Amino acid sequence: MVSVSYVNAKPEAPVALISGAGRGTGRAIALRLAQEGFDVAGLYARDDDAAETTRMDVESTGVRCRMYRCDVADAPAVTERVEQVSADFGRIDALVHNAGIASRGKAVADTDPVEMTRVVGVHAFGAFHLLSATIPMLRKSARASVVLVSSTAAATMAPGNAPYTVGKVALEALGRTVAAEEADNGIRVNIVAPGLIATEMGDRLARAVTGAADAAELDGRMPFGRVTRPEDVAEMVEFLVSDRARQITGQRIEVHGGVPGIPKI
Repeated sequence: MVSVSYVNAKPEAPVALISGAGRGTGRAIALRLAQEGFDVAGLYARDDDAAETTRMDVESTGVRCRMYRCDVADAPAVTERVEQVSADFGRIDALVHNAGIASRGKAVADTDPVEMTRVVGVHAFGAFHLLSATIPMLRKSARASVVLVSSTAAATMAPGNAPYTVGKVALEALGRTVAAEEADNGIRVNIVAPGLIATEMGDRLARAVTGAADAAELDGRMPFGRVTRPEDVAEMVEFLVSDRARQITGQRIEVHGGVPGIPKI
């Protein structure tokens, strides 16, 4: 577990629990919510150094931050971490499930069942474990909001991507169900579905599909001039957890700069 300092703590600040918060899009979401006054509890899978850097950068905005190493596909581990967040912060007002892993690009006939289990486990079961553990605390919040980060892949159904696609489709079904179940309890649940994002994962995908050096090399192929950046997704997440979106729940919003898939070279 990464160390924490509470020197600049703000009393009664809302608390956001963010999975996949150590790097990439999750890091951008953590920083954006911190700028809006949220204390941040971040979950990350394995990169301690990146998580520590994120913690320090989030705390530099003047809020509290603590990072917890956690495999979101592991139900007991998620329960333990959420209990620790409750003990450390006393509340959870927003849940953002951003943790995700890629599949290996094979056809269904060639996909290892272990891969299917692992990828769906992180995306869909990870969301289930986090929702199950946090809903009791979210019900106590006057501004409870959940954002599940999906992908345009859930709509495009590209070949060679079954584990990832199935994981995201299940994630979205779960989110819409919980939005209906928890509306009377004041919990809003929405889905953000990005296309290609200029992150480490996006760079690998761009190289594999197009041969580009990285995702940013495809900027000129995008209608709005650039591939989606993590900060673009973070802006949408911040809007959805804010009071400006207090009448919005059960919605799926795509963030892809005009190209749902990967632009061709």
